[in-house]
Amino acid sequence: MSLNNKATLDMANAMITRGDYEGFLSFCTDDTTWTFVGDRILQGKEAVRQYMAMAYEEAPQFIVESMIAEGEFVTAIGKISLKNENGVVVDYAYCDVWRFHDGKMAELKAFVIATEV
Repeated sequence: MSLNNKATLDMANAMITRGDYEGFLSFCTDDTTWTFVGDRILQGKEAVRQYMAMAYEEAPQFIVESMIAEGEFVTAIGKISLKNENGVVVDYAYCDVWRFHDGKMAELKAFVIATEV
């Protein structure tokens, strides 16, 4: 199951980098919950859709440095670059902990930190 979850996350991430946010959302449960630690909590696909429309006006670029899977969890560690509200590209380090349910991404706990250039 863990290897399938890693493959699912890889496919979903590929959708994000292509700007196919609806394709990405097809890998999420309807009641998916995203917690950006210290920032906000999104509940449900519609909230995630609205967040992506705002935060990902241009598809983010990211590198997954490592993925660790155990049971229903997959942890991805890497770097992501995206434009802020002023159109300036900002680089971040991230650690995403995904919980899967029936092969879909049900919950995200994201730790995201801006890195200095």
